[in-house]
Amino acid sequence: MRSEPLILGFDTSAAHCAAALLAGEVLLEARCEAMAKGQAERLMPMLEEMLARAGVGWRDLAALGVGTGPGNFTGVRISVAAARGLALALGIPAVGVSGLEAAAFGLPRPLVVAMDARRGEVYEQAFGPDGAARLVTAEVLAGELVTGQAVTGSAAPALAGAVPGLRLLDPAMPLAEAVARLAAARRATPQPRPAPLYLRAADAALPGEPAPVIVP
Repeated sequence: MRSEPLILGFDTSAAHCAAALLAGEVLLEARCEAMAKGQAERLMPMLEEMLARAGVGWRDLAALGVGTGPGNFTGVRISVAAARGLALALGIPAVGVSGLEAAAFGLPRPLVVAMDARRGEVYEQAFGPDGAARLVTAEVLAGELVTGQAVTGSAAPALAGAVPGLRLLDPAMPLAEAVARLAAARRATPQPRPAPLYLRAADAALPGEPAPVIVP
């Protein structure tokens, strides 16, 4: 039994299945497997493998961190539903962390995170005095950025081609590790149950019916 709190973070918001396990401040393992589909089948076995390699079990965990998007509609729901179920079964907190927050973690501020949302659009959030997550066209965001501004995220290189002089920053750490570290920092304070961060409506829903939602 480890004395340091064990925090398990995971994310399936894009074409990957990613997880990280922390013991206090020490990263025990971080993994990211690329996959266009199959996250629902792979997530739990991946987490169990990670715990087994560390010589711990589910009951040893102090908290969970889960990526809440924005991103793939189904992928976000997979990890959020898993985190909610595990938290309820284990009696531990589950902390939702947006992918935008995770991308900004460990980097100097002010900072703009820009993630490719396809269709010529970008998920964006400015981290500084204020800033909210939003979905905008790449053209609109490029018009708002200025020379010397610090930008990170998958859409940053393309924006640099449109806005000369941007400072492109690489992520400070893998996504799942950032999710786990943010969860570790927040677990001692009351947190709302994780919920998907949807900045774009679902691509598909049954005719005449609203897109499914996770009950708060």
